[in-house]
Order: sequence, then structure tokens, then C-alpha cells
Amino acid sequence: MKLYYAPYTCSLSPHIVLRELGLPFELVKVDNTTKQTADGRDFRTLNPKGYVAALELDDSQVLTEGPAIVQYLADLKPETGLAPAAGSWERVRLQEWLSFVTSEIHAGSAPLFNTALPEEAKTFFRHKLFRRFEFLQASLSQQDYLMGASFTVVDAYLFTVLGWCRFFSIDLSRWPALPAYVKRVGARPAVKAALRVEAVL
Repeated sequence: MKLYYAPYTCSLSPHIVLRELGLPFELVKVDNTTKQTADGRDFRTLNPKGYVAALELDDSQVLTEGPAIVQYLADLKPETGLAPAAGSWERVRLQEWLSFVTSEIHAGSAPLFNTALPEEAKTFFRHKLFRRFEFLQASLSQQDYLMGASFTVVDAYLFTVLGWCRFFSIDLSRWPALPAYVKRVGARPAVKAALRVEAVL
């Protein structure tokens, strides 16, 4: 398998999951500006959407969209418990959390990357994001991970997007459970390895 990634983006989430699972894979860096891959291809020929992550399978099929990728990967090694069994109620809850992180935290953060956006608009998006952080605070003050006591693929995703707050000068200490959660997830060997490798590459 090949994971197409760009540093500091949502592709960190499937990168972490691949390392948690101990699956063999190759990393291929994508330049987000030129859309060129490190091996000289136009990334858009693999993913016409033009953004990471993308997972190229050994049979040349390409899977895109982080939540789909991480569930596919977790199902390759169900014994790891990174995702509840397909068809179970717990799996539906996982999908609920993945949808929340996608639509409310990931998409909610995205406008703040736009340097042309007026400060008034950024303030609006920050306040909306802060309401979502209050919801996360309530959940994570009661349990270690989003699904309860165990780390799952959705934690790799939330850890990734919470990491963007440093680019927006958002101090997570306003919601004490969040920096504690980030520290807890960040201490995992697979997470450390993914961050270290992306920094080097």
C-alpha cells in the first residue's frame, strides 16, 4: 500500500493508523501547492479531488477521504480493536464521532487557514469551533478516548485536527480535557513515529 500525504494535514490520521496496525506501507509526499508527488507524478491523476489523504492499494485501487481510509485499514486487522466490528452498534457510534470530527472540527477549522478571510469572519468561525470544543470537553472529561477507555481510529483523526490549533493561536487550555487528551494520544509510540517520520521527510 502507498499512503499519499502532506505534512500537517489530515493525512496524518491514516498514517498513525497504519503504524498502530503494524501494516507494511510506503509514504509518498505530495506538494499541496503544485500537486506533484515526490516521485514526479501529478497527484490529481490518482485523486482528482486534488487533496490528501489517498491510499493506493496493491491492486492499484485508490481510496480517498480519511474516515473511509481509517475504517478500511482497521478492518484489515479487526483483532486490534481500532474500530468496532462492522454492523455493530458500537461501529455506528464510531461513525457518528468520525462524522462529528469531519464536519465540525476539521471543516470548522478549515476557514481559519484562509489568510484572505477578514478577521471578523475568523472570529465567527473561532466561536463556532469553541462551542464544539465545549462538547468535546464534556465528553473527554469523563473518559480517556472518544469511544471510551480504548484508543480507536477516530482518536487519530481528532488528535490530528486539534494539532492545527497552534497555527491559529488557539490555546486549548481553556478546555483542560483537550490538552490532556492530546498529550495522552501523542504519547503513543505509533503517533510519535508518524510525527517523527513526517518531520524528517
